[in-house]
Amino acid sequence: MPKVYFVIPCYNEEEVLQETMKRLNDKLMQLIADGKAAKDSRMLFVDDGSKDKTWEIIAEKSRENPYIGGVKLSRNRGHQNALLSGLMTAKKNGCDCVISLDADLQDDIEVIDQFIEKYSEGCEVVYGVRNSRKKDTFFKRTTAQGYYKFMKALGVDIVYNHADYRLLGSRALDALSEYKEVNLFLRGIVPLIGYRSDYVYYERSERFAGESKYPLKKMIRFAVDGITSFSVKPLKLISNLGIIVCLLSMIGFIYAIVSYFAGTAKSGWASTICSIWFIGGLQMLCIGIVGSYVGKIYSEVKQRPRYRIEEELIAPEGTTDSQNAPDTHKGGTPE
Repeated sequence: MPKVYFVIPCYNEEEVLQETMKRLNDKLMQLIADGKAAKDSRMLFVDDGSKDKTWEIIAEKSRENPYIGGVKLSRNRGHQNALLSGLMTAKKNGCDCVISLDADLQDDIEVIDQFIEKYSEGCEVVYGVRNSRKKDTFFKRTTAQGYYKFMKALGVDIVYNHADYRLLGSRALDALSEYKEVNLFLRGIVPLIGYRSDYVYYERSERFAGESKYPLKKMIRFAVDGITSFSVKPLKLISNLGIIVCLLSMIGFIYAIVSYFAGTAKSGWASTICSIWFIGGLQMLCIGIVGSYVGKIYSEVKQRPRYRIEEELIAPEGTTDSQNAPDTHKGGTPE
């Protein structure tokens, strides 16, 4: 039976956390009873610098239930870094496979059995893929589908309608630990790992409580990170766009000369101003795209830690009595 870890990043999730713990605990107990998971399996909740009582709830529940573990980051590092810290902590504790999912109860935990079955069949990576986006708003559905198509057009190997609901085996975790980039986009990194993979399809539910931690601003920033982290095609597009603008300028210059000698030239203030504004805006856009790449290079060469663990609460192996308190480790180092 595989030693399974659930990894759940949390940021200000006090409204939904206890219900999430209850449902995941019931699911884990079912897996253990059915012989699909070892008794040393765990749920690992990662507090990404929450400002509410998220960590207090995790710490309290970990003392009551040895199957619940917690990792507290020293400060907010973003969803992807929080998820990575949980994956690497699970790897350090000798798990056979880890299933990552969100804390908002939108991912269907009933398909976890299918994840484990596919892992037992030899898959090192199993992607949770949404059946449809009927429950999304028109704006979110349209922009999300457009984003996936755009990423594919740029040559990025990304799984359509897949977020961060996935299973990774121990070999895949070992491979993931070798990727050292600071600008994390796990949806693009995981397909690069290789190994045998498969898909599990599910219907995404409404959020149980609380508000989404990914407003439009964060979603746009996340999308830009994904594009600039895995493709240099935007830089090539800038070069091609520059060539096209130069050709158009030459054509316009030739037209102006011909019009002058033909006596049909007309002075046009509006056309001149529009051209200046167009070229100026185009230059600023191109500089901004180049600046995004330069900024990523700047972040990478500094090689700062991607996260730092302040506290870790995980019950030792063999602990199944709820009266036994988990070990507490102060501090920690990033993988």
